[in-house]
Formats: sequence, C-alpha cells, structure tokens
Amino acid sequence: MPTRMISKMRNIVLALLFLLLATVAPAQTPQSLSPTSRKDLSITVYEAGLALVRDSREVRLPVGTVRVRLTGIPSHIEPDSVQIESASAPERLAVLEQNYEYSPLSANQLLERYIGREVTIVRLRVENKSQVEEPVLATLVSDTGSPIWKIDGKLVTGVRSNHYIFSNPPPDLFPKPTLICLLNNHEAGSQTLQLTYLTTGIQWSAAYLLTLHPADEKADLLGWASIANQAGADFPHATLQLVAGTVHQVEARPRPLFSIAGSAGGMAESPNFTQQPFSAYHLYTLARRTSLLNGESKQISLVRLLSLPFTKDYEVNGRSYDYRMPQPSGAPWSDPVELHLRFRNVNPGGPAEPLPAGIVRVYQAGPENRVQLLGEDRMGNTPEGEMVNLNAGNAFDVVERRKQLSFRRLGPEVSESVYEITLRNHRPRPITVTVNEPFNGDWRILSSTLPYEKTSAFSARFRALVPSQGQTEFQYRVQVNWGGAVQ
Repeated sequence: MPTRMISKMRNIVLALLFLLLATVAPAQTPQSLSPTSRKDLSITVYEAGLALVRDSREVRLPVGTVRVRLTGIPSHIEPDSVQIESASAPERLAVLEQNYEYSPLSANQLLERYIGREVTIVRLRVENKSQVEEPVLATLVSDTGSPIWKIDGKLVTGVRSNHYIFSNPPPDLFPKPTLICLLNNHEAGSQTLQLTYLTTGIQWSAAYLLTLHPADEKADLLGWASIANQAGADFPHATLQLVAGTVHQVEARPRPLFSIAGSAGGMAESPNFTQQPFSAYHLYTLARRTSLLNGESKQISLVRLLSLPFTKDYEVNGRSYDYRMPQPSGAPWSDPVELHLRFRNVNPGGPAEPLPAGIVRVYQAGPENRVQLLGEDRMGNTPEGEMVNLNAGNAFDVVERRKQLSFRRLGPEVSESVYEITLRNHRPRPITVTVNEPFNGDWRILSSTLPYEKTSAFSARFRALVPSQGQTEFQYRVQVNWGGAVQ
C-alpha cells in the first residue's frame, strides 16, 4: 500500500478518534457536595428502627455529564432506596448512575491498597540515650500475614517498624459514607438536588410517666417521644415527623439498642407535636426544627393529660394445668395478687389524642411527699376512648390462698375438682379482688358459693369483696375436659 494512502488513512482514524473523544465527557474530578450546601432537611422516623430522609442541597452544574460526590451520608443507608432528582428544574436533569461508597479504613486494609507502591517505614533507634526516627523508603510487595518489602532491590521480611507513612493516598478511598452520582445536565446554572433515602439506625418510641394524685382518684399522664440516632450521620436543624404504628417490612432490620431515663418530677410544657391520621397510622409533626446528632438520644414532649380519672383493681390469675392432676401434698398454695390501674384515653381538658405504644412508669407521692416508683408496664397503641390496663406489680398487703379440696378423674382427659379460695386484705380500706380462672378445655362449673361470669370459651371470673383487715373465701366445683366435650 502506498505510503501516502497509509498516511491519509491514519489521519482519518485520528480525526474519528478525536471526534469520538469530543462527544464523550472527559474524566473529571467529581464535584463535592458537602452538608454545608444543604438548603433543607426533613426526617420521618418509624418505630421499627427505620427513617425516611429528605435532603435538599444547592449545586451549580455545567452542561453535560457531571459527577457529583455527596458526603454527610449515614453509614446505615439502604442504597437501593436512594432517589435523586432536581427539585428546581426536573426537566433539565437526568440521573444516569448512582454509587454508594464506604470503606472504613484499618491498617491492614490500607496496606492492601499499597501493594506495589512505595511506603515509608519508620523505625526507632536509640541514639545518645534518646529515641531517633529512622525512615526507610520501601515498596510493599505482598501482605499475606507478614509484609514482604523490596528495599534497595532486595526482598526483605520481618521488618520491625514503629509506624508507616503513606504518601499520595489512592483516590478511591472512602473512609466516610459517600454517594457518587453521574448526572446529565441540559442547562448550566444553579439547581437544588433533592436526595431521598431510607436508613436504619434511627428509632423512636413513646415513654410515659403516670403520676397518681394523693387521693388515688386521678392521675397526670405525660408522654415523651424518645428518639435515638445511631445511623452514622448528623441531622442538624431538621423537620421531624414520627409515625405511630407498625409498617410492614419485607425483612426485619436490626434495631438500635438504647435506654430511656425519665423523671416523675416537674411538669412538661405543652406538647410540641401536632397529630393527624395518616393511612393506617398516625403522624406526629414537630412544630419546630430540631437536631438529631449521631449517637444522641433525646426526649421531646409528646402528650400531656392532666387529672385523668383511673381505678385501682386487684387481680388473681389461676393456672390452667391445676385441673389436670391432684395436688400430692394437699397443702394450699398462693398466686400473686396483681395491682392493675385502668383509665380510658380521654382528655378532661380538651380533645383526646391517640397514644402510641410505649412503656408506662407509674409514680405516686409517698412519705414526706417524695415521689416513688410503683411499677411499670407496656401499653399498646391506644386510640381515643379506648381503655388502658396497666399491671403495676404485685400487692404486698393482699394475699390469696387456694386449696384443692377434692379431685376425681372421670376419664383419660376429664376431671372434676373442688377448690377453696381465700382472700385476705391487710389494707385500711375494703377492696374488690377479681379471680380469673383459665380451664384450657371444655368446662362446666357444677356449683359455686360465689357468682361467676363466663369471660371467654376457656375462662371464668369471680369478683369478691374483701373487708378491711379481714378475709373472704369461696368454693366452686368444676368439671374440665381438655380433650373433648364435657359430658
């Protein structure tokens, strides 16, 4: 082939390559977008340790394909939930690609990155009774347990060092969570990027303080929203919303562990949150902005119900397996007498609000008007007007004794028993004790010295009035078939 033709073809190929390179975005350093460029931030926190974050940041973009690096991202982000769009000009910007990068560094990981590169090994030696640093420039050849170095053209192992110095760190190190986006922008200028994502590591729950008035007739209920941030990022000056209710998730996510400390003293200010129904849940919106710093746990006033009427009830719960066998010794035994506090979710001073599930700690003023803890229990999600039943603990001055007076087995899975239940009250006032008897099978009470009420297919309830410093006892005969119908 003639030399002139070869030269002409080469020029054509070079021209085509130049034209191709001109149409492809040149390699560029990603434009950094730190939290200082943030215009707005909002967080919606769910009870299951999940949060929805909306992060708006201001950026100036040229025309063409641009890489943007966003920092200030939580380490517990769910990368497949990330959405990026232009809030100011969505028709001008398209997202081509997004990458979540996070490589927490350790000394071993850093050594792996420097295989084939030069590292300064710093050794210490004693000179004139003082330590002197001696730097040695070496190339890391291998790091499979014990580093192998190339020093002055020789391979060396077992090099003792005080520390290493790594120069010119690789650009692909991401010691902090980073989101890198490839954008196609059609018009140069300032834009607002709206970043939306889900992250675990942020959790909220309700915690309540129920303080009983001295007269034992009314109580004050103060509710707090307890929020913990262990997501690996700060969320300063954010709009905060809380969702009460359990959203369905494909798989359980790890929940952060945190403890909430409360005090019964003092009065909370008016609630900070406004509440409104949201689908099958309830949404609480904080009326002001707040900051959720990484590793922080904070409490914000949620509910305040004053002078709430309540009742004190004493309950005994029997054991369903007692009806299947005779008591070998014939000696009486005791079941704990539980103190229950019941109140209806109403607001004597205004409209009621739903109460999200949470722990309720019960307090009351004791001697010298010092507030003491009576007990605590967990309350489920409670809509307006529904009853709350709290088990505050076992009563000290109310005692139950029961005795099996007779037992007959009528078949392999049928028995007939007579029980005597004695209730003693050492308190200065008469009380009513509810005795709940579970039978765990088909049952029939043949006789009873105290009226009873069938409360379910497998249980009955007795209510006994017990005088102050006195006792009440009753007997009943029951036939139970735990394998079939009672004859």
